Amino acid sequence: MTASSSTSGGDFLDKKSGLNKSVGDLPKLKDVLIVDDESRDIKRLRATLHLLHGYDLKIRDASTLSAAIDEVMKGHPELVLLDDNLELSNDRANDSIPFLRRVGYEGPIVVISGVATRKRRLDLMAAGAAEVLHKDDVDSVRINEILPEILANVGFAATDGS
Repeated sequence: MTASSSTSGGDFLDKKSGLNKSVGDLPKLKDVLIVDDESRDIKRLRATLHLLHGYDLKIRDASTLSAAIDEVMKGHPELVLLDDNLELSNDRANDSIPFLRRVGYEGPIVVISGVATRKRRLDLMAAGAAEVLHKDDVDSVRINEILPEILANVGFAATDGS
């Protein structure tokens, strides 16, 4: 009898097991700001972050740039996840990042874009994004891959897993 991981879910379980092992090495965040005008995307990001960091993580959200600025001024989050195109306020991430910096936010900004072409990525990185992810690539495994390096670059130390 030949085992087939594609029909048994073995590939999924292997990936999930690897994720669970590496989550212990993630720096533990306490406060994250999600800037997105799609409630479905906010819910997906919130669930992903809770999976990786637990439910003690404070997750705030804003649907416009002005609301995001207000949230940053209330208290600086350790990470900002920023939608590339906020349709409610006609704000693009490369224009929004400098505004967030002007109000004192110095932490990492991860832009989530539906148009993650090489040129768009370069433009966003030049504007100050720490990373650019395509919307279709946002899941717990991908977030787990990028967060340790991004957070280490701004002084977060990895936990010891306890």
